[in-house]
Amino acid sequence: MLKVGIIGVGTVGTSVANILLDNKNIITARAGKEIVPTIGVVSNLSKKRDVSIKLTDNIDDILNDDSIDIVVELMGGIEKPYEIVKKALLKGKAVVTANKALLAYHRYELQELAGDIPFEFEAAVAGGIPIINALRDGLSANHIKSIQGIMNGTCNYMLTRMINDGVAYEDILKEAQELGYAEADPTFDVGGFDASHKLLILASIAYGIDVKPEDILIEGIQNITTADIEFAKEFEYSIKLLGITKKIGNEVGLRVHPVLIPQDKMIAKVDGVMNGISVIGDKVGETMFYGAGAGGDATASAVVANIIDIARRGKGSPMLGFENQPGEKITLMAKDDIQTKYYLRLEVADKSGTLAKIATILGNNSISIEAMLQKPLKDQSANLLLTTHICNEKDIIKAISQLENSGVILSKPAMIRIEE
Repeated sequence: MLKVGIIGVGTVGTSVANILLDNKNIITARAGKEIVPTIGVVSNLSKKRDVSIKLTDNIDDILNDDSIDIVVELMGGIEKPYEIVKKALLKGKAVVTANKALLAYHRYELQELAGDIPFEFEAAVAGGIPIINALRDGLSANHIKSIQGIMNGTCNYMLTRMINDGVAYEDILKEAQELGYAEADPTFDVGGFDASHKLLILASIAYGIDVKPEDILIEGIQNITTADIEFAKEFEYSIKLLGITKKIGNEVGLRVHPVLIPQDKMIAKVDGVMNGISVIGDKVGETMFYGAGAGGDATASAVVANIIDIARRGKGSPMLGFENQPGEKITLMAKDDIQTKYYLRLEVADKSGTLAKIATILGNNSISIEAMLQKPLKDQSANLLLTTHICNEKDIIKAISQLENSGVILSKPAMIRIEE
């Protein structure tokens, strides 16, 4: 018998306890031993919860109980759970967590501290999609060439409604908050930070690279307008917030931002609150993973799967995918060195010479225009919508700065990267 203590009995923690009890027979058959949720930690004991396990507000009731074999950490945050998880590991307890922020900042310290103690985190990325095991085990024979992931259901729901139903950003944000998809302060989701934490976890497993969120390019969806949506539809693109890894030589680019992506790509078809992750290996080619990225039961399903894995074999795969350091040292590509195509939205004065000046600025920065569309606005102005051929990030950033000061641009230029 294995006894489980759950730190954080909220939506996911409640589902974990109930799945272990509701599906006890099939879980015991698959694990080879009985798994018993014994105790849960909550911050407010007076709040009614739909669980039958014992509850406490004292974390030490789990950490100091030698009969608890597995600690499930579902409290959220970074530094406080880090200290709690460290104590659990030092006491020899296996750990399962769904805490992406904890891993984004402390995954390598935790890997070293865990050693031969099982430490699993399938639910930290894309909820119920088994992407961690797929990347760590199923694709382990491959050099990973790239990853593209829709890993935030809130943003995907909002962008889907904006594209399919023409809803403005401010209106769909309010709707997402009312439905419970977005928090009162939605910055963590719509600003791309949630997706960045998940991307860094995948990047460590794919490449053995240790970087923090502050080291990579992160942009959110706050500046996407109906004009951008109209352009995307006219040119058969979809707009998605993607977490992207792209390996070139011994460098890997890591970035999170909105992307114009052709509608016929598999990942472009992932709509609503669903998540989807495309992984391209040098031998297997493209693989695609799709499913619910959040929600109590979906996330708890991944947590319980990790508990079953621990019951079966203790520590199985290396926590972050490598038993030894890879011979090839992979480093983070500088943000300025990213290369892709770009979409620009420029509000311009509708007068002669404007287009020539814009073309000159772009040309002087080694940027060539691939396609262009002009949409008239009121008061002798227009939206100039254009796409570029592949160019360097530093060149497009420099060009945008020069365009702002050119005298023909009436408001701050908008830019979205294109992935084809």
